[in-house]
Amino acid sequence: MSEWSKGFWAMIGVCVTWGLSPIFYRALSEVPVVEVLAHRTLWSLLLFLAVLAVQGRLRELRGALTGPHVGRIVLAALTVSLNWGLFIWAVQAGHVVQSSLGYYIFPLMAVVAGVLMFGEALSRAQAMAVLLAGFAVALLTWGLGVAPWISLGLAVTFVLYGAIKKSLPLGPVLSVAAEVALLTPLAAGWLVLQALGLLPAGVAEPMRFGADLPVSLLLAASGVITAVPLILFSYAARRVGMATLGLMFYLNPTLQFLCAVLLFGEAFTRWHMIAFAMIWAALAIYSASAFRQARRVPPLANG
Repeated sequence: MSEWSKGFWAMIGVCVTWGLSPIFYRALSEVPVVEVLAHRTLWSLLLFLAVLAVQGRLRELRGALTGPHVGRIVLAALTVSLNWGLFIWAVQAGHVVQSSLGYYIFPLMAVVAGVLMFGEALSRAQAMAVLLAGFAVALLTWGLGVAPWISLGLAVTFVLYGAIKKSLPLGPVLSVAAEVALLTPLAAGWLVLQALGLLPAGVAEPMRFGADLPVSLLLAASGVITAVPLILFSYAARRVGMATLGLMFYLNPTLQFLCAVLLFGEAFTRWHMIAFAMIWAALAIYSASAFRQARRVPPLANG
């Protein structure tokens, strides 16, 4: 299997996991967002340390945290943390439609990032598909009649994260482990203050972890839900072009949107029907062209 094909299937795994993740985080709707975010960080770190220990690469993690790329790792950690927090809040607050819209906007921004930052070229067919998808997203935004700040926030933070990851000369497990390690002191500090009741009134509710067994197990499982897709995304970003990566990502918001409509009872209007038809038409046009181009590109070395 070529490196491009490996990246393609890794990205499919990412999209399915993230696309169905609203079901998981809706089950944690009674847990404060920051507590969920903190547990995501801590349990992910344990998983990453276990993986690196099995690979005999724990020393490499220390090198990554003290090496010349630490500035970019810090920036990646901050952008992905903002994205995580905003997404969890959107799910818990009942804005899954807006979160799905954000991840529809993301591929369009990723295409622009690929052209402007990495010199990736678009064929005429691909450019037409991007314009069609862009018009569909604009139509959906207008038809929903909601302020898109959640959608824009998710799209901007994730496109920045993808661009940073593409430029990091570190393997996928190592780079994401370093990000989580940098976030761990903040997460652990918050949980300690919350457990001791030292946070200001109204800032944090009593800790749910340990008080409710099902909730505690879900919080622990958040490490797997977080770590595995991030590893796969890092792996895919180094093997698949930003434009192709962006268009593949449409599977994620489609699954999110189906969760919102079929499971959570959010509205499905004529605007959604029109926009979905246009978006999938654009995806079919773009993917056919992008995949032909990508298969002609020599595979990248393993990271």
